[in-house]
Amino acid sequence: MTADDHSPVLTPAPVPAAADSAFLRACRREPVPHTPVWFMRQAGRSLPEYRRVREGIGMLDSCMRPDLVTEITLQPVRRHRVDAAIYFSDIVVPLKAIGVDLDIKPGVGPVVGRPFRTREDLRRLRPLEPDDVAYVTEAVGMLTGELGATPLIGFAGAPFTLASYLVEGGPSRNHEHTKAMMYGAPELWADLLDRLADITAAFLKVQIEAGASAVQLFDSWAGALAPEDYRRSVLPASAKVFEAVAGYGVPRIHFGVGTGELLGAMGEAGADVVGADWRVPLDEAARRIGPGRAVQGNLDPAVLFAPREAVEAQALRVLEAARGLPGHVFNLGHGVLPDTDPDALTRLVEFVHERTVR
Repeated sequence: MTADDHSPVLTPAPVPAAADSAFLRACRREPVPHTPVWFMRQAGRSLPEYRRVREGIGMLDSCMRPDLVTEITLQPVRRHRVDAAIYFSDIVVPLKAIGVDLDIKPGVGPVVGRPFRTREDLRRLRPLEPDDVAYVTEAVGMLTGELGATPLIGFAGAPFTLASYLVEGGPSRNHEHTKAMMYGAPELWADLLDRLADITAAFLKVQIEAGASAVQLFDSWAGALAPEDYRRSVLPASAKVFEAVAGYGVPRIHFGVGTGELLGAMGEAGADVVGADWRVPLDEAARRIGPGRAVQGNLDPAVLFAPREAVEAQALRVLEAARGLPGHVFNLGHGVLPDTDPDALTRLVEFVHERTVR
């Protein structure tokens, strides 16, 4: 069942303790017992236990094994005592699930066999059905049973970032082919993003209906855009995703890298929480985002390589900038870097919790 059906949407009842967690309360801009903490890429290469269970198993294969997804998602919750888990997957999983020829190459990232450049290529983007990702439904069910009072965040890649991978054929520094289509073939571009919005929304619905307590939309490459281009050519598709899952009542988080100039527009897309990277102080980020939304962020991930005292000093700067904001979720300004000392993350969680206890 989807939110587009005329029949009522059946939303899973959240675990009462999870619904009242510090993370979900902060997302709803309600009083919290302490500032909640979680980290983007908290499950991953920084953890030796992650490297052990992933040894010899490809990234996409890992994402399709519910037992492995469950174990990897739980690892940082056990180790760091973070306030939320984030579902272990990759933004290209729904594209792979509908038959797009792609793979994730170590050291490179997602690589598409035949880049999308013409209207004919749109035929390769069929709708995503729940059965295409049955392993996601199974894994989320296993996780919510294990997590109990700890919320699970579902996630997906935003239409622009997915489109960039498809059009470029892989990661890109300048997004030449992407912008060439956006500027030179605006109708084709709009149709591409519209289809990706439907696929993304369907992927998020699967996770929510299986029990995810919140969702985050990652627009990793949106920072490559000027504000006018974002509003005209990207915002409508992201807004369509958020609107499609609005009826479930779970918090919706929006995040992009290098998006300081886009924060207001990203808030307008419909998220309940907007993440800021480390380039903009949180009080200024909140001003740009506008009222009615919580803020997430935004310690520079590289700070974690400094001595403990320096990490704590920089964390205090983030907390001071967030003082007085109606909702703040402490996070990094981007993902955990692969060579980060896991103990530094554990200490940071403890520090934020201790310094913000109400």
